[in-house]
Amino acid sequence: MSKLHFTTKHANEATVKRNWYVVDGTNQTVGRMCSRIAAILRGKNKASYTPHVDCGDYIIVTNCEKVKFTGNKMDEKIYDTFSGYPGGRKEETAKSLIKRRPEVLIERAVKGMLPKNRLGRKMYKKLFVYQGAEHPHGAQQPKELKF
Repeated sequence: MSKLHFTTKHANEATVKRNWYVVDGTNQTVGRMCSRIAAILRGKNKASYTPHVDCGDYIIVTNCEKVKFTGNKMDEKIYDTFSGYPGGRKEETAKSLIKRRPEVLIERAVKGMLPKNRLGRKMYKKLFVYQGAEHPHGAQQPKELKF
């Protein structure tokens, strides 16, 4: 009588197949959209997900200036930056940040949902955020991703 021997298959850089996706930010709620983007960047939407390997896909976000918040977050949500010097703390509301640099809004939200280590930094580099409907990644033939 022979024993069956099953081994777990782990993904690695050679076996990971990466796809490109485009997300349209028009009328999307920021937190809900970014949590789904973070999961795809990690690769959690794939059956071959392995926690210690970057097996996620590339994400292109367009129309980032047209995202929305629920409730009063547009006026009340505060984004902080700190230069490291005394008195170097700056605060900005979501409304003024979305007028000035709307890409930062999406990037900061997604980055906060990724792991805080070198693997998370590698995953974050696969996110591309643009104002307007145009992006320079047409050669990659990205697929439309609907939430």
